[in-house]
Amino acid sequence: MQAELQALTSNNTWSIVDLPPGKIHLDVDGCTRLSIRLMAVLKVRVLLAIDATRGWHLEQLKVNNVFLHGDLNEESQADHSLYTKSTAKSFTALLVYVDDIVLAGNSLKEIAHVKHLLDQKFRIKDLGALRFFLGFEISRYDAGIFFNQRKYTLELLEDTSYFAAKPSHVPYDPTLKLTTTDGDLLSKPATYRRLVGRLVYLTNSRPDISYAVQNLSQYVSQPRAPHLKDANRILRYLQACPAKGILFSSSSQFQLYGFVDSDWARCSETRKSITSFCVMMGDSTICWKSKKQQTVSRSSTEVEYRALASLTFELQWLQYLFADLQVQFSKPASVFYDSKSAIHLAHNPTFHERNKHIELDCHVIREKL
Repeated sequence: MQAELQALTSNNTWSIVDLPPGKIHLDVDGCTRLSIRLMAVLKVRVLLAIDATRGWHLEQLKVNNVFLHGDLNEESQADHSLYTKSTAKSFTALLVYVDDIVLAGNSLKEIAHVKHLLDQKFRIKDLGALRFFLGFEISRYDAGIFFNQRKYTLELLEDTSYFAAKPSHVPYDPTLKLTTTDGDLLSKPATYRRLVGRLVYLTNSRPDISYAVQNLSQYVSQPRAPHLKDANRILRYLQACPAKGILFSSSSQFQLYGFVDSDWARCSETRKSITSFCVMMGDSTICWKSKKQQTVSRSSTEVEYRALASLTFELQWLQYLFADLQVQFSKPASVFYDSKSAIHLAHNPTFHERNKHIELDCHVIREKL
């Protein structure tokens, strides 16, 4: 704490003033809220996928305090928390999340130079090779880099008393139909909300539970007994395989592949559909999502076309990010889909009577094609 206070003083973070009379601020419920930005994790996964194939060096730093003031004269194209430096012989990338920093590059000399500059300006802790970041465990093997949340999962099971529960081999029962009205309301809804929040963060390394968790997250406003029972099923599934994660293969090719699918009007109450997709760089899965669509679609073609548009937006952003990291792809990203009607609509520049109501933003697919 003394080191952090000294760093605050050295950086002229604040000025000591008298407290105005009658001004006492307390947190609403006495709790400190921790806000985790999930996008930071996606960028770490991309860095790991590149590092597994290119053999970059990955280091971790921590700023002694997060209350800093400075003028930013540069900005990144795809993301404002990513900074890069390129020379004729080296490339270095710096990814910032509050006071945690991931430093990646192909030159240890340049990485050491950046560390020295940062320490002079902000006072940092050098944590060495990247092994544990924002609750994620990173291990390097000959086959690649393994990315998981084993410790986080075990703590979740222990906190919920499911550490020794009977395991389940699937995270979700597809025949179960949850609603907002069936079952008794929970007497302590905060317990359900906290559990779903922790499961959402776990989906950053567990795509196998993404669909089940997004389904449960729809009921956090008024959770009921069936919702909690289904959430407990995920806990029993995690108990059977707490160390599962993602392997970023060392033999992956620099080629993006996207896979997407959707249902149609599966939600019996809103008649909205669910889109799910994943993106791979070679053999490494780097991105995935399962989310309910925002509007009700009039046809299965519209549902499938909207799902295709969601994947298109994600691929476009990833290509910007890879460009910032100076990774070039020899071929365009490939998209795999099983809806012939959506594929025909994506290639057909003519609006027909039955699909003219689809918003123009969906037709970005044609432009990208």
